[in-house]
Amino acid sequence: MRTVTLDILKDEGYNLLKDLEALKIIRIQNDDKKVEVMPLNLAAKYSGAMSKQSPEEIDRQLNDLRNEWD
Repeated sequence: MRTVTLDILKDEGYNLLKDLEALKIIRIQNDDKKVEVMPLNLAAKYSGAMSKQSPEEIDRQLNDLRNEWD
């Protein structure tokens, strides 16, 4: 026996699962806990991803990049 967690996207999917349960192929265990999907917080995700540089160093690097195309 295996245990899996499913996200049911449509009511029809739940009905199919109920049919499988009626055929004694699966057993549905109702978990009354609802999982809330948190919005993606990009600031938290990428916090610290870039090393700290002085504004002068960033300007120098940008100018170097721009000058490569000239």
